[in-house]
Amino acid sequence: MRGWDAKKNGDLLGAAESAGFDCMITGDKNIRYQQNLSTRKIAIVLLSNQAWTNLQSHVSLVKNALNRVKPNAFIEVEIPAPPKRPSK
Repeated sequence: MRGWDAKKNGDLLGAAESAGFDCMITGDKNIRYQQNLSTRKIAIVLLSNQAWTNLQSHVSLVKNALNRVKPNAFIEVEIPAPPKRPSK
């Protein structure tokens, strides 16, 4: 445990960069408006839906985004919602 759970976005990004991370994956839809990445090395992959029940069948979309994202940039991954079950 790194003790990063109490850090706010800017401090968290700085700590991740200092620790050598290239990218942060988040579901925080506001981070794009709260953080200026132009002076940062880290990239951010933003997930439209981070619930594991939706995400688990779309891991390849996240992996593709990780391969495409550039330093100091955001990329958003649209995770499709599961099909609705017909009501009985």
